[in-house]
Amino acid sequence: MHDESASERRRRFAEEARSERPDLALLCLLIGAEADASLDEAGQDAAQMELDRLAGLLPYGLRTPRAWAFALAELLGGRCGFHGAPADYQRLESSLLHEVLRRRRGLPILLSVVWVEVARRAGAPVYGVALPGHYVVGFGAPDETAEQVLADPFAGGRVLTGTDAELLVAGATGAPLDPSMLRPADPRETVLRILNNIRAWAAARPEHSEVALWAVELALLLPSHPARLRFDHAQLLVQRGDFLAGAAEMDAYADIVAPAEPGTADAIRRRAQAARAMLN
Repeated sequence: MHDESASERRRRFAEEARSERPDLALLCLLIGAEADASLDEAGQDAAQMELDRLAGLLPYGLRTPRAWAFALAELLGGRCGFHGAPADYQRLESSLLHEVLRRRRGLPILLSVVWVEVARRAGAPVYGVALPGHYVVGFGAPDETAEQVLADPFAGGRVLTGTDAELLVAGATGAPLDPSMLRPADPRETVLRILNNIRAWAAARPEHSEVALWAVELALLLPSHPARLRFDHAQLLVQRGDFLAGAAEMDAYADIVAPAEPGTADAIRRRAQAARAMLN
């Protein structure tokens, strides 16, 4: 099969992100293709088939949220060895679905994507739960706490008590757990969080500014994203020497914020002017 061009990959990403029911696995694999040029359509299909294969290994007849959670923990956390460790935060591969499927290691959010996609294929009542600082998986009815079971794929699938979830949130934010934090995460929210993780990884490694650039450019293709991303994109362009494009993006962002924050808009326009001056 021929290799996809970058523009074609991004067209597919934008189209999928705007669909009524986005395919979370496909969006994650298209992110992976930005990082790994060898991940062509055939490789993406192979990753989807691996998720199908894992789903086929789950036992039949599971009925309760707790039964699903323990079955996934036994299969993915136990037999297959999917889990995470602190060192995984230092690797870009930990944010790429195809690499997480290969290495069986990753960040909490990518391991949770594996869980959700495998369980969903098997018919489980499953969804991601975007707790602050630590993404987990939920089974059951999210609007009925008594029916909801949370599992932590990063810890091999440990089923979480209410106290466990409270401690995770308190450790990340210092604030108490709010029931709204337990709602199912929208796939687009999950993808934005993955891209933010990639940007954070790249920000600590200025030599990888190209990674930060494609991550922010993919985030801008999502139908809903923070307006601030436009400014972040502009700064990256200037940092990488594309002064005119960066300045133009700064001016566009200044136009967005001007009605509410005219002083901020003026400061951004001055930065745009300074970027253009770097060509002289």
